[in-house]
Amino acid sequence: MKHGYAGTTMSGIAAALGGSKTTLWSYFPTKEVLFGAVLDEEIGRFRGELLSILDLSGSVEETLRRFCTALLGKMLQPDTIRLHRIIIGEAERFPEIGRIFFERAPKQTQKRLASYLGEAMQRGELRQADPLLAARQLTILIQPNFMLRLWKVNTGRIDPVAEAATVVDTFLSAYA
Repeated sequence: MKHGYAGTTMSGIAAALGGSKTTLWSYFPTKEVLFGAVLDEEIGRFRGELLSILDLSGSVEETLRRFCTALLGKMLQPDTIRLHRIIIGEAERFPEIGRIFFERAPKQTQKRLASYLGEAMQRGELRQADPLLAARQLTILIQPNFMLRLWKVNTGRIDPVAEAATVVDTFLSAYA
């Protein structure tokens, strides 16, 4: 986070850890593999919490509100914003970091959300549609205030609960 992808070297990481570059290379043969491992660590805990929210026992509206509140809350955290800035800033020169991030974070969340939405569609709680498209649309609806923060536009205090309620109302007006 401190030096960006391009400014981070395996030698620098080994020096900061107090180990040898050879040892680091034995665990992570490329910087891309190391970046993927860092993402897995950062994203893994939150993904587990987020996806456990997608519980079929509650109402679709309440479940989606909890999901959107948690996702937006995570997206607005300073570390998340810094990570997105690094990915955006470095993706032109290192397109693999955009791919690695997408594969490990948004894609996995969208797939699990699509599974939940597909099940709700099968039960008749949502209209029949492409669940993956619906999942992508829902996650896009969450992003306006995140994007403003990403661009350093001062939006004042954001209430994730209120924002999630608006997002879910909008989503359900199309899919309920």
